[in-house]
Amino acid sequence: MASPNVSHSVTLRVELDNRPGTLGRLTTAIGEVGGNLLGVDLVDVDAHVVVRDITVLTADPEHAEQVRRAAEGVAGVRVRSMEDRVFRLHQGGKIEVRGKAPLLNRDDLAMAYTPGVARVSLAIAEQPSLVHSYTVKANSVAVVTDGTAVLGLGNIGPEAALPVMEGKAQLFKEFGGVDAFPLPVRASSVDELVETVAAVEPVFGGINLEDIAAPRCFEVEAKLAERLSIPVFHDDQHGTAVVVLAALRNACRVVGKKIEDLSVVIAGAGAAGVASAKILAGAGVGRIVVADRKGLIYEGREEFGGEKAWLAANTNPDRQRGSVGEALAGADVFIGVSGPEVVSRDDVATMAKDPIVFALANPTPELLPEEIEGLAAVVATGRSDYPNQINNVLCFPGIFRGALDARATAITEGMKLAAAEAIASRVTEDELAPTVIVPSVFDREVAPAVAKAVAHAAVADGVVRADA
Repeated sequence: MASPNVSHSVTLRVELDNRPGTLGRLTTAIGEVGGNLLGVDLVDVDAHVVVRDITVLTADPEHAEQVRRAAEGVAGVRVRSMEDRVFRLHQGGKIEVRGKAPLLNRDDLAMAYTPGVARVSLAIAEQPSLVHSYTVKANSVAVVTDGTAVLGLGNIGPEAALPVMEGKAQLFKEFGGVDAFPLPVRASSVDELVETVAAVEPVFGGINLEDIAAPRCFEVEAKLAERLSIPVFHDDQHGTAVVVLAALRNACRVVGKKIEDLSVVIAGAGAAGVASAKILAGAGVGRIVVADRKGLIYEGREEFGGEKAWLAANTNPDRQRGSVGEALAGADVFIGVSGPEVVSRDDVATMAKDPIVFALANPTPELLPEEIEGLAAVVATGRSDYPNQINNVLCFPGIFRGALDARATAITEGMKLAAAEAIASRVTEDELAPTVIVPSVFDREVAPAVAKAVAHAAVADGVVRADA
């Protein structure tokens, strides 16, 4: 059973006989079945009964039921209800729309709406670029998905994807000050999804693509980027890649290696794997080998199409064949964006001195850090319960903050490289350690630093609007 954690926490509302020892027996019973007591709050009390809310961390819904049954089995205790705290947090949705200007009297209304708003609309009709100055477009991003590859849940559909997109929108606002809106789309084809997103371009200053299955995601991004005059960014690809590069730069500082001298093996040729290979190549990594389910990708293995054709032409220059495990012999870096048990401790043991292992599959990494303790010099995962979490929240709020501030029309490779450098620079020499190669996701200076670097890169790359 997994360890009790906050994502499976529950609150039991219980009635206890107002006698000494009743609460103690209840907390003991909860602990005996593995519940981790988080809080005990008094709700009501009289001469005979005490009502309390007992908050408990559990491992999963079945464990929560076990905790309930244990509580109900204590003499003098009656369970009124058990509430899942995650569902309570999502009740009614996690985001809302608020007005920025007060509407307290007729004058306020006349300026914010009719008749005053008509003058603003006419000005935009005459000079369309003013929409970036006088509307929400200046600070808005659409978080778009078709629900085909949501987290580790797979193709669960646009409705089920909505809570995830709401969470993404909340992160945009919290860390980047960007007003993002979830936009799950029911689309049966690439063209239908592209047409839908293109149709709502007038209101948004940027498009963040999310949880779209490969290879569909590549085509959707390419078509939208070509068609729209606002930045398009597929976070599952490029957000992961940017943070991987930032972490790798700092891992190199830890082990005393140069990025251009590295031999890197990537397990997984989906969205994150392809984007990571591309950004590492752009950063000057010496040798990159990528594997899919059939083994190492090399030119001539088969007739590749789409992004795998790029991998075949631009990675594995020696046309090495075999498995991921075989490719790790003598390699400096392993990056896993695939699934558990793709490689083993024995495989890591064959790597070069001071190996760097990024096991990023979620929720179960390719290797757990404890499995390679004593072997790997630096380990990162995608999980929050281990050091060095490769978390896209370090990237996308600042990327879009900078792009919106610069009034960029696209997200370039230069902007991504600048973002990675800015993230890496937030780890100082005093902080740098094998367990600290990326800043905390709660470091409030990360997004402004990324935004500034990205805005400068947008200007340098010539993708800023002429009227900005």
